[in-house]
Amino acid sequence: MTNAAVDDARDAMREIFPETPLQLNEHLSRRFGAEVWLKREDLSPVRSYKIRGAFNFFRKALREGSRDRVFVCASAGNHAQGFAFVCRHFQVHGVVFMPVTTPQQKIDKTRMFGGPFITIRLIGDIFDQCYAAARAHVEEIGGAMVPPFDHADIIEGQATVASEVQAQLPDGVRPDLVIMPVGGGGLSSGMTGYLEPSLGASAFLMVEPAGAPSLKESLKAGRAITLSKVDNFVDGAAVARLGDLNFEALKHFSESQVMAVPENAICVTITEMLNIEGVVLEPAGALSLAALAALDPETVRGKTIVAVVSGGNFDFERLPDVKERAMRHAGLKKYYVLRLAQRPGALRDFLNLLGPEDDIARFEYLKKSARNFGSILIGIETGRPENFADLLARFDAAGLGYQDITDNEILANLVI
Repeated sequence: MTNAAVDDARDAMREIFPETPLQLNEHLSRRFGAEVWLKREDLSPVRSYKIRGAFNFFRKALREGSRDRVFVCASAGNHAQGFAFVCRHFQVHGVVFMPVTTPQQKIDKTRMFGGPFITIRLIGDIFDQCYAAARAHVEEIGGAMVPPFDHADIIEGQATVASEVQAQLPDGVRPDLVIMPVGGGGLSSGMTGYLEPSLGASAFLMVEPAGAPSLKESLKAGRAITLSKVDNFVDGAAVARLGDLNFEALKHFSESQVMAVPENAICVTITEMLNIEGVVLEPAGALSLAALAALDPETVRGKTIVAVVSGGNFDFERLPDVKERAMRHAGLKKYYVLRLAQRPGALRDFLNLLGPEDDIARFEYLKKSARNFGSILIGIETGRPENFADLLARFDAAGLGYQDITDNEILANLVI
């Protein structure tokens, strides 16, 4: 990949969509005491940067005479939408393999973008399972696989994000830090390859969900590894194995340049950007901004930061879960199992322990655990995290038996 080739791909893309904006965000700039620029890939036609790699792959394959082949891809959603959009643009047929767990909104949008030129097949619970099924289908029909990240033309296409950023920054403005989300590594390998000669290797921070840290673990091991377990909450970036080409492009970076952000912290960013800025982000789209919030404020103060925001394919049926996770991460909501005496007035005595900002969000009688005591599941929301310390002090003073199960993943999943 050369910068000239990337610039050529960028110019060719203008036939299907204009460059996405690079916006100076006043809210984040004030909050962090920095100059924070957002590269709004959520404003592409498919609300993510994935359309870039797909377009670049197709334009080269068709130029080489592959129009009569069936194109195949596997995707948790965003690559599928870019693939479908490009299939329709070039009027070639494609088959999209998606995990069964893909949000319905992404499935519907993929079908809308591709129209009669695509067929959707739902297979497997995670990306890697449907990717294996897609590769088997390609072998069976002699089709053309369009990888989501592990291909030189895909990497070159994603690198056009960096080409646009460089052209869009005001004269004389040079980023001190470029923050990028990482799933399979297509965007990060492309952007670092384009910008590293001018910015240096230390200018990059790559961000993964804590439940799928494939790049971080691969850098630790010194080779591309396959994770044994993946949390697919951040479905656009939950990949068990980084692409081989992508790892080769990224293996010289320090493990410290990859941040694994907890899924619940990502939910805080989603709700903040929606409530304050009116920006709709899916979990993968919020990765870069969640990392910015997790950095030591002194390390970013006064710096010029470019954060890639991608994508915006959020299924609003997930909003209650996102809000729940965000409140728990912010320390504003906790769950307890209480051992409450079974006597008249016991519930009233408990309610009198609550503070003025405490509110009961869940109350459920679990079972009669003894003749004189019963177990209660209770969820409490409050206005400030420090209120819980005062509440627990009152619990202790009253001799109330309780267990905090908020962060007990196994128990919380069973009863919450």
